[in-house]
Amino acid sequence: MNRVETKGLVLYNRPYREQDMLVKIFTESYGKRMFFVRHAHDSKLTSVIQPLTASSFIVNLNATGFSFIEDYRESHTFPKVNGDIFSLSYATYLLALADAALQDNVSDPALFAFLSKTLALMEQGLDIEVLTNIFEVQILSRFGVSLNFDECLVCHRVGQPLDFSYKYNGCLCPQHQHQDSHRVHVDPNVIYLLSRFQGIQFTDLETISIKSEMKQKLRTFIDQLYEEYVGIHLKAKKFIDDMAQWGHLLKDNR
Repeated sequence: MNRVETKGLVLYNRPYREQDMLVKIFTESYGKRMFFVRHAHDSKLTSVIQPLTASSFIVNLNATGFSFIEDYRESHTFPKVNGDIFSLSYATYLLALADAALQDNVSDPALFAFLSKTLALMEQGLDIEVLTNIFEVQILSRFGVSLNFDECLVCHRVGQPLDFSYKYNGCLCPQHQHQDSHRVHVDPNVIYLLSRFQGIQFTDLETISIKSEMKQKLRTFIDQLYEEYVGIHLKAKKFIDDMAQWGHLLKDNR
């Protein structure tokens, strides 16, 4: 058993037996780990084993089986995100997406930093839909998907209104779109935004403003990409999709 200290973000927890709990934590230094917490509801750890809680954990890691949380310090939550059902839904989806993209016990400090920063920006009040789109686009590589939205895959021209081709797994400029009669016919502005999202820095986010109509086009196309290339169906994403049908009722009552 290896005793270490590492930053960690709780992805989820679930009951185990009558009084115990299993807690999945994405640690900065050691990847995703499953921790066993005995008598969880009466434990000093109760407050820090809730989803969307970030702490510096002192843990005992096992190479196989469950690991154990010994203590913690410097814990914090995301109260604004947790206090709004829309923000919470998107944040929960990001946790589930990161969980799906990363194998257990595989260190990925870059993804840990990216997820933590995205949640922090949500807490600051930045556009949750745009942040989610950026996260989705940049995390595609963790699923082994590499797509170029910058140029035509045939002639490599840039600065053209591009369309996307599943046949060629890339974009086509107007001069070569005839090569795929079943191309997506997506708004070229969607391709432009995805190109920006792939390499955007967080310092640039405050300058991005996207209209609702364009957000819907982005949502539809990114969903298509995930269906075609990733093929995962997360409960948290389905909740967001369902929320689109009734969420306006809550917004109207704010």
